[in-house]
Amino acid sequence: MTRGNQRELARAKNAKKNPEKGKKGDDGLSAAARKLRDAEIMQQKQKKAGGGGKEETEAKSK
Repeated sequence: MTRGNQRELARAKNAKKNPEKGKKGDDGLSAAARKLRDAEIMQQKQKKAGGGGKEETEAKSK
């Protein structure tokens, strides 16, 4: 069991060394708010890439 303990000690030591790194964690948003934010970001990316999203595909199919 020495290796298991050694691994945990190394992780703790590294976490102390780099406190700003790690999981991004919670950004203070609820799940619904995060979905809306992410949807807006994706729509902007699609417009920027020239994809346009649903509107363009519906117009093409008519």
